[in-house]
Amino acid sequence: MCNYLLTYKRFGDSAVLIEWPKSISIKILNNIRQFAIEIEKCNDEAILDVSYVYSSLVIIYDVKKYSFQKIVLFLKSVYKSTFISIITTKNVWQIPVCYDVDFGIDLGVLASEKKLLTEDIISLHTSSCYTVYGIGFLPGFLYLGGLKEKLHLPRRSTPRLEVPKGSVAIGGNQTGIYPQNSPGGWHIIGRTPVSMFDVKKDIPCNILPGDEIKFEAISREEYDSLLKTQEIGAYELKNISND
Repeated sequence: MCNYLLTYKRFGDSAVLIEWPKSISIKILNNIRQFAIEIEKCNDEAILDVSYVYSSLVIIYDVKKYSFQKIVLFLKSVYKSTFISIITTKNVWQIPVCYDVDFGIDLGVLASEKKLLTEDIISLHTSSCYTVYGIGFLPGFLYLGGLKEKLHLPRRSTPRLEVPKGSVAIGGNQTGIYPQNSPGGWHIIGRTPVSMFDVKKDIPCNILPGDEIKFEAISREEYDSLLKTQEIGAYELKNISND
């Protein structure tokens, strides 16, 4: 595995921010994922949390055991060591989306801007496999890479005060799903009945950075049926990595 020249910075009183070259890259993401795995293999109780997004990784540690200098030396030794296992598997999650006009309230704007039919937009949006580069902004909000250039559109000049939970939207060169009602400035093109983050579950969000997302277009009737299944806690996210 290729080792990168990393920078290690203080991040508050008890965390280290590690930065890779600033680039949206599968190779960098996999390098970060493998580094995180190697850290977790150490089973060091003083490492309290490991999280990452795009080209950076944050380590929260117990300051009673490690000084900043000491934790950096430890992390550097882990990174420089030979990675025994290389990531070769990934989860591909299928997310159903209803692109009905009641949900895709900005489909017309996108179609007009791009001089495309709404059917073309839906086809383009569902034809890609999107890489999850991180989770943040809101719990369960996925930062996805892989949106086709034909669908790139700058964010709205005036954000909406409330975007409904499950809204699937486009902002700049990214697409994403709003995991809860929140303000937002992306262009809304559909809605999923799937809850992306559920605090009632042992694992609130099954999707991890490095996984992939494939959107599947569904009808309004299918949406209503799946929403009822989701509401009673019987919906299981479909992993199509082996299909």
